[in-house]
Amino acid sequence: MEPFVYIEISFKSENLLPSHFNTNNTFSVKRKNSISQFKHRMKKLIDNFPNQLSDAITIGKTIAPQTKLINNVIIAGMGGSGIGGKIVSQLLSSSSKISIQANADYTLPNYANKKTLLIISSYSGNTEETLSVLEAGLKQGCEIACISSGGKVVEIAKDNDLLLITIPGGNPPRSMFTYSFTQQLYVLKAYGVIDGFFESELEQSIELLYKEKENIIAIAKDFAKKLKGRIPVLYSDNWLEGVTKRWCQQINENSKMLCWNNVFPEMNHNELVGWESADNRTGFILFRTPFDHVRTQLRMDICMPIFNDKCDTILTLNSKGESKIEVALYTIFVGDWLSWYLSELNGVDAIEIKSIIHLKSTLDKA
Repeated sequence: MEPFVYIEISFKSENLLPSHFNTNNTFSVKRKNSISQFKHRMKKLIDNFPNQLSDAITIGKTIAPQTKLINNVIIAGMGGSGIGGKIVSQLLSSSSKISIQANADYTLPNYANKKTLLIISSYSGNTEETLSVLEAGLKQGCEIACISSGGKVVEIAKDNDLLLITIPGGNPPRSMFTYSFTQQLYVLKAYGVIDGFFESELEQSIELLYKEKENIIAIAKDFAKKLKGRIPVLYSDNWLEGVTKRWCQQINENSKMLCWNNVFPEMNHNELVGWESADNRTGFILFRTPFDHVRTQLRMDICMPIFNDKCDTILTLNSKGESKIEVALYTIFVGDWLSWYLSELNGVDAIEIKSIIHLKSTLDKA
């Protein structure tokens, strides 16, 4: 019999299953050699993305209409819990009549007040930075809605009679994107910030993901083979920046790789010059969608020869969808699968995040 190694670490983490924890809040799991027995859990969670989206819609429809008049919106969250806020703010930037801002920090802008809707998004409910913003929001008199699976956020929401949307717990926050993203849209609808246009687009997105699943997986596998051993560089139109940031996060955490993203037209004013020293250590992906600005499309066409001259791995993802929401979710699904296949090629555990666990455990002692 091959030996097992027993590991016991004391920390608080939002990325582990409840069954991993002992009654003294320490984490215990048997690891065979260095390969986690939970390695394939991430694959199952990614595969379940469309089903999660359907479940998230069901939860969102239970949120009752609210009467408070709102002048601006701030969506606070970090990492996998927070990226939905950035994506929502960009998806709605051309249609919302009030400002919707994503906040990934410890602090809350001074302008936030009683007419500010502060959406708190923390999957675990114990995210340090987001709790700091929640505390500030209470002091500044904001209208607050909380999206969480438990922890201190739920406790504070109940103690202060805040709007609370509880989502399923027990999984890595990055694998529960559909829940936080969807609830944010429904909260905005509840407060009259947006109407219900997004509901049919979410349903259409589910149909698209089921229909395109085999093709999406094929694209992900192909991209993974070409990107192995390279640093992915992701460029898109500005409106898709949050989605490409999601790709970076998934590649960072699941694939254990560095990755960066930038946007047109901004990168044309600075980073384009950096390509003079680029080489084949990078793997380039250009994201093209039906909603890219016509001048941005032209900029992309002009820049492609520059990228081709410096890098032999040039990939283009032509995202599908009849609405921005469909395009965003299609693109995210491709990226999630890509991160899984890269983890397989890299021989790493897609669930494990020991660097983040070390950071959080050290912070807890500081």
